[in-house]
Amino acid sequence: MSPRALIAEDEPLLATQLKALLTEAWPELEVVHVAASGSEALDKLLELKPDVAFLDIRMPGLSGLEVAEELADRLEPGARPPAIVFVTAYDEFALKAFELAAVDYLLKPVSAERLVRSVERLKSALAQPMGLDTLLAQLRAVMATPAGAEPLRHIQAGVGTSVRMIALEEVCYFRAGDKYTAVATRDGGEALIRTPLKELLARLPPARFRQVHRGSIVNLDEVAEALRDDAGRVTLHLKHRKETLPVSRLYAELFRQM
Repeated sequence: MSPRALIAEDEPLLATQLKALLTEAWPELEVVHVAASGSEALDKLLELKPDVAFLDIRMPGLSGLEVAEELADRLEPGARPPAIVFVTAYDEFALKAFELAAVDYLLKPVSAERLVRSVERLKSALAQPMGLDTLLAQLRAVMATPAGAEPLRHIQAGVGTSVRMIALEEVCYFRAGDKYTAVATRDGGEALIRTPLKELLARLPPARFRQVHRGSIVNLDEVAEALRDDAGRVTLHLKHRKETLPVSRLYAELFRQM
């Protein structure tokens, strides 16, 4: 069967250009869908199960990295993920991260010469398809938090019309929202901050605060137990909160038995 691909790109001209270049570089490849957002890309990846995915890093809704993470979390055990190529505008850190993680990437605007090299890598990858564990390892390497950010000592969060100063040890977890990040505290309360989750993670003590899902960071001192179901999915129960937190496959190794 001919290999099948999905393109996720929210700029129509760039999507059309990439599709045309792929037709020249890899005539046998069938582009089965072009998605204009991260959410659409995720839905179609799960529905169509293409062999290859070209994911734009910056898209409305979910980013390309978030699509890959969510895809890995939703695949059935033993399912084979697509070979992924990330498409990005120039960003020195991002490119270095991709290279260290052995993940292929294309730089915008995509050149025919660079795409030919990527196609050759993809053909080799499809000859020896990777498993889910390999994809997870690559994503962990790409998404490693850069060091050097100024550490936080407390959180300044909005509660109604006031600003509350919250000590880090009082925080149970952070949860990303559409415009704000929620701060859930030991006393059962919740406050709001504007700092995005990824930026926040870079300023939190890594020995205590760890990302456990694309939308949440947990204080490990507040975890009472981690329960794993028959499908291998992990759920966290907290010491001072009634709600539970799901752990994505990308971060489940944090809670393996010692």
